Amino acid sequence: MADQQFDIGVIGAGPGGYVAAIRCAQLGLNTVIIEKQSTLGGTCLNWGCIPSKALLDSSEHYHQAIHKFEVHGIKTGKVSVDWPQMQKRKNDVVANTTQGIQFLMDKNKITVESGTATFKTAQDIDVKNGKKTKTVSAKKWIIATGSEVTELPCAPMDGKRIIGSNEAISLPEIPKEMIVIGGGVIGVELGSVYARLGTKVTVIEFFDRLIPTMEKDLGKALQRSFKSLNMEFHFGTKVTKAEVKKNKVHVTAEDKKGKEIKLTADYTLVSIGRRPNTDDLGAKNIGLELDKQGRIEINSNFETNVPGVYAIGDVVKGQMLAHKASEEGVVCAELICGHNAHLNYNTIPGVVYTWPEVASVGKTEEELKEAGIAYKSGKFPFKASGRARASEESDGFIKVLSDQLTDEILGVHMIGPRAADMIAEAVVAMEYRASAEDIGMLVHPHPTFTEALKEAALGATGDRAVHI
Repeated sequence: MADQQFDIGVIGAGPGGYVAAIRCAQLGLNTVIIEKQSTLGGTCLNWGCIPSKALLDSSEHYHQAIHKFEVHGIKTGKVSVDWPQMQKRKNDVVANTTQGIQFLMDKNKITVESGTATFKTAQDIDVKNGKKTKTVSAKKWIIATGSEVTELPCAPMDGKRIIGSNEAISLPEIPKEMIVIGGGVIGVELGSVYARLGTKVTVIEFFDRLIPTMEKDLGKALQRSFKSLNMEFHFGTKVTKAEVKKNKVHVTAEDKKGKEIKLTADYTLVSIGRRPNTDDLGAKNIGLELDKQGRIEINSNFETNVPGVYAIGDVVKGQMLAHKASEEGVVCAELICGHNAHLNYNTIPGVVYTWPEVASVGKTEEELKEAGIAYKSGKFPFKASGRARASEESDGFIKVLSDQLTDEILGVHMIGPRAADMIAEAVVAMEYRASAEDIGMLVHPHPTFTEALKEAALGATGDRAVHI
């Protein structure tokens, strides 16, 4: 007999899980959410999205004060970093955010259980918290256990010198030197934080460019934007060994020509991706089907092969993004309650919160070429934008890709100031299947960064951009 019984239960209180729980509660279901960590919010709020953005903003303020204030006519004298205060601010932001999630649980009368959840049956779950175990029962369950850092066998993490992203946001000091293994989103974001603060950062990337999953031009432009930072890059290079000796990390790598490279740093950040958190679920107990990567197999309604058990977020196929998980949580809850709901995966944007920011939605040129889709391209550089010049933020560009025949927008890719916010206009346009000409005809306020999107769209409609 279960200690508690509910209409629906959610395992994991990250951006997917807590949003799913809230929507279930709003729809009238008696809801429980189980979280193994001491605070709600998952990796995103506690160790990922929120704390990293706090440090990214703080480090960019410092970099601006050192390198750009004077050109604006602002003289500050000697500027220094108060690392403990920077960490305190980050921690305060995290605490306020996670407390907000607890408030939302209380507001929506959602029961919160702390502990590790393991399926006994498709309805009954054991929740282990220390030495205590209780059984929680629900008619249906949503699995939203998220993901964890993928380890590199040749560079075993000790959490002190060879670290993952969780440790990287809370280092006891600003390193003199740091090696970053992996030039994807996490690697360039956290690497740029420390580079701005004066750390010599060396990035080792297996592929031929930064952020290799995004539009090719974006990675190359991002690398150019780092020229003012103390960053070094090794592309087409794989790490073969990393070990700690006397508080230093010694890394051995091999480039594409087979040449051995040896590097030494105070810390090495392993950022080669993430893997789904499915190890402790008790999947075998209920016959839950997983793929070779440990991801949970689902149908179009997010239901697993076990009736009444659903899965969303990083534990299923697709991009590992907080906003993707949240939207899946909403749609999943509504489908469970018999509502019509839909999620267009083609219009989920991706963002890199470096400075300049990188943002993308839809297909890349490489994907369109591979699929044999004829397309047009319009590109507008921020150096031609009056607003960008006024802000001393002229690095980057916006690229619009549209169908050769219909002019429907197929993809939008940008690197530049406030790209993370500007991409939303492109998302709306693509969701409503707008043409490049539609965007080009819209009146954008002047002067704004968003005018660059209008100009890029005009460029895709017969080379009609005005200001280049």
